[in-house]
Amino acid sequence: MTLDGDEPISDQEKVRIVSNFILHSPPGEFNEVFNDARTLLNNDTLLKEGALGVFGQYCKEQLTPVKIKNSELPVLITEHNDLGSNRFFDARSKQSFKYDPLRRETSNYDSWEPEAGTEKWRQALEQELDTYVANHYAKGACSVFSKKEESKIHLVACIEAHLFQPQNCWNGCWRSQWFATIDSDTAEVKGVLKIQVHYYEDGNVQLVSSKEVSHTVNVSDEEQLAKELVKIFEESESDYQNAISDNYLTMSDTTFKALRRQLPVTRSKIDWSKMVSYSIGKELKQ
Repeated sequence: MTLDGDEPISDQEKVRIVSNFILHSPPGEFNEVFNDARTLLNNDTLLKEGALGVFGQYCKEQLTPVKIKNSELPVLITEHNDLGSNRFFDARSKQSFKYDPLRRETSNYDSWEPEAGTEKWRQALEQELDTYVANHYAKGACSVFSKKEESKIHLVACIEAHLFQPQNCWNGCWRSQWFATIDSDTAEVKGVLKIQVHYYEDGNVQLVSSKEVSHTVNVSDEEQLAKELVKIFEESESDYQNAISDNYLTMSDTTFKALRRQLPVTRSKIDWSKMVSYSIGKELKQ
């Protein structure tokens, strides 16, 4: 591998380039990008040794949903439930497991216990979030995590929903992460919402958009807080999705229209009535 006919680049640089390709794989296209990167590098040993960490990082950034045993609902692979060495925990089923980011398989299950004093808050939010996701996302998954630092309780709610249509040359993914820090009778809430869509029929177009939101909520008990938080999630995510839709309609009349040819190569408008008569005449002759 060389760059513009220069001296061959080092193995370290090769791994960096290939890792960057893999890390920026569009949703639902990891395998395709990985196979292309593997062919480009042409060194499986170097790929495994140098880029193995990137595979796990990609899965965490994508909030990858994974089916696990003893749980009807999937758990999301995130940085928030990462125990290190490719081990993760599912707070819902109280178990940890090994996750292979290449094979997308789980193994080596073990029991796991939540941090004391946080579970009632986490469970209340999880119950409300499950209902919200089931009602608003056709193929959505969610996970809620919690931890305690000094006197503050931290809750993290993650939502992932995707629709992969490779047969139609497009894939799309929604990801949102919500952070609530409970301090006495108030909670600071921050959210990061992301949308990514890739369309690649006779071209290569990506929509990548994100938005950050913040709120402050009064806290009386775990059930009240859970309902207040999910209300914020619903309003913020709906506003964001509506804004994306409105922006797309505006672009259809401006930006996208400017990319299209105003007239065909003949420099004259097509007379569709004649086209129909030509087609009918052709069929009659046959």
